[in-house]
Amino acid sequence: MNPARRNLLLSAPLLLTGCGFALRQAPRFGFRSIYLALPDSSALGLELRRQLQGTGNVQVIADAAQRDKAEVVLESPGEQRERAVVSVTARGEVREFQLRIRFRFRLRAADGRELLPMSEILRQIDQSYSESAALSKEQEALMLYQNMQSDIVQQVMRRLGTVKP
Repeated sequence: MNPARRNLLLSAPLLLTGCGFALRQAPRFGFRSIYLALPDSSALGLELRRQLQGTGNVQVIADAAQRDKAEVVLESPGEQRERAVVSVTARGEVREFQLRIRFRFRLRAADGRELLPMSEILRQIDQSYSESAALSKEQEALMLYQNMQSDIVQQVMRRLGTVKP
């Protein structure tokens, strides 16, 4: 390896840190404990719980009887998954679907103050469809829903990171 190339490779990390580049890290929350008032069947709620526990600096209270020990409470009726026909062929067969996930939530302090008003995060994506590949398209739809769910969880985490009770 020639010296100029080696020097360039060695100086690249210094240039990146000098410009302010940093890998995204888990948000720093202004609270130490949270209760998630979500339906037990909510897949998004389970992923959010795992993400919050994974930060290591927030205690997620799972027992409803101990809800009053949480500094903040995230309330949500859960997520809504929708599937709408976007286009059809001349023969009336579905050609494209639009998949959507809506997640509504609000954050309250232990004393009942509203820290984040009722908010809605909507993710949607179009999916082509073919009757001859119906099983694979169902699997694709499940994967697309999972990706949208993960995006929503990351957005909720970032919003929770902005809250200072």
